[in-house]
Amino acid sequence: MTSPGPAASRALRLRLRQPDQRSCGAAVLVVTEVLTNEAYAAWLANGGADRFEDEVLAMHRRATGPIDAAGRIQAPWTRLLGTPPWAVSRQLTARRGRPHQMHPVLPWSRTQALDEIRTAAVLDAVPLFVGSVLPRHVVLVLDADLTTYDPASGRTRTVDAEEFAAGRIRDLAWPVPWFWVSPR
Repeated sequence: MTSPGPAASRALRLRLRQPDQRSCGAAVLVVTEVLTNEAYAAWLANGGADRFEDEVLAMHRRATGPIDAAGRIQAPWTRLLGTPPWAVSRQLTARRGRPHQMHPVLPWSRTQALDEIRTAAVLDAVPLFVGSVLPRHVVLVLDADLTTYDPASGRTRTVDAEEFAAGRIRDLAWPVPWFWVSPR
């Protein structure tokens, strides 16, 4: 993906952390908007961590509520379980004006999924759901080098491709990739 603008870079230096244990998907959606909307990034950066927290909690309500960002009815989802991949996909579709879809990362085709994620990340940031037995956390792959924003820490890390393919990612809170979301 192209380099973030000055306001987006300033916002990311704030180490934007999710405000609770359930809002990682919403934090990823807010950061995705920061990366593509310089005016929004400047507004958010000027408000600091408190504004980010407010935006993430509002995004979490929208993404898991009965109406999606496009005004369509969606099956509500209990916020206690976080943000499901289909809600991230629908939110990005509505915000970006082009269809997004979720893709499973199957154990026997992780290398292929990794190649597809890298290709997609050249054009746009890619939400990635990770976990252990189940998907439990969402991070944002920022580029083809697998630089990843982790909303739990507010920092970026580079994911090792071999660890990804083996389903044993050490640098994230959860080791197994489960789903990713990209434009169709």
